[in-house]
Amino acid sequence: MDIPLQTGKVYSVKKGRLVLLTRDFRLVWWGQMVSQVGDGVSKLALLWFVYAVTGSPLKTTVIGLLQTVPPILLGPLIGVWIDRYPKKVLLIGSDVLRAILIGFIPCSVSPEVFTVDFLYILVFLNAVVTAVFGPALVASVPFVVHRSQLTAANALLQSTTSLGIIVGPILSGVGIATLSSQTVLCLNAVTFLISAACLIPVRFHHVTRRQPTSGVIGSPIKDLLEGVQFVFFRQRIILLLIITAAFYTFGSSALTTLFPVFGRKLLELGPVEVGYLWSALGVGLLAMSLALVRMTGYGRERRMGLIAAASAVTGLGICSLVFVRQRPVAVVIMAIVGAGMGTMTPIAWGLLQELSPRDTVGRVLSIYNAGAMTAAIAGISMFGWITEEFGEQASVLGIGAVMLITSVVARLVSKQIAATN
Repeated sequence: MDIPLQTGKVYSVKKGRLVLLTRDFRLVWWGQMVSQVGDGVSKLALLWFVYAVTGSPLKTTVIGLLQTVPPILLGPLIGVWIDRYPKKVLLIGSDVLRAILIGFIPCSVSPEVFTVDFLYILVFLNAVVTAVFGPALVASVPFVVHRSQLTAANALLQSTTSLGIIVGPILSGVGIATLSSQTVLCLNAVTFLISAACLIPVRFHHVTRRQPTSGVIGSPIKDLLEGVQFVFFRQRIILLLIITAAFYTFGSSALTTLFPVFGRKLLELGPVEVGYLWSALGVGLLAMSLALVRMTGYGRERRMGLIAAASAVTGLGICSLVFVRQRPVAVVIMAIVGAGMGTMTPIAWGLLQELSPRDTVGRVLSIYNAGAMTAAIAGISMFGWITEEFGEQASVLGIGAVMLITSVVARLVSKQIAATN
């Protein structure tokens, strides 16, 4: 039996299930898998370099802050560009620029020039490019898969993130220990080029985009205001979802940014051991991503309930890290935390894609990201200061408490969805 879709493709059903991985989605998935390994490598290398040089948790959090500022300041306008211009061009161009900024440039400068301040500049520029790539990738998903399978597609994309977290930090930790942070970043450039190569043959079917009005400054502003109006006045569920995501990123961004600090101080780990512990987080994230593929048919209320339950487990797991000193136990807890953290993004993206018209997905996603990143920058700043002033244990307990609050908020949103159905 075949099912015709709005995308113009025909998707086959085997054994009663929709075959999700089309040729185009497979290419996107493989490209993301490679580039996410590169992200995992570079993230630990960046954080470890700053902390090793400065010895300051607060200065280490600057990396996280620089990565969140561009989506906040430029996100809404980036959403207008994504809805107007070919997503394929935006995605390939972003990958090439990321290869240059986090790969070729660090490789071409001398160690004397490769200072913390120089690294901060590269991280900020890379964050600007990533602020384009991320929403463009998610906004392109409805053009390559069936609408009813959006949550599954997002979960599969998240599986590439988890694979990157599993493999990337291990490679990065070994590279830092045997080579240097700068060399690790140099070798990382090839992953983004491979991602760009995978995207070249991808076909985004029936992509309808409005042509920009030449010389009219008000046109992008008008498009942006349309997106804001849709989010804040026409789809209340999206606004509630943004609030939930804000609580989630307030805690989760602080955890991932300060992760090397917590591992080094609480468990007395070196770069290789921190890499393995971070990989455990990725194992849990991967397990949840694969589980969500089978849960794609769940109703909206049930999916929000799943976020509530997972956030509660995450919060309890993070709090328990304060009392754990055995490394194997910490590995198991981090895997559980990773599984809990793996529910939010695929479900949220799926809901946004379902509730938004195709020609507004880019703007809606960018507004969502801007709200989430604003909360992230606040969480990174606050918990960086708490770690500096009150120690790692107070910071970890605070992050766990935020995730428990996220659980309560998600549960309230689930009830609101039930009331509106």
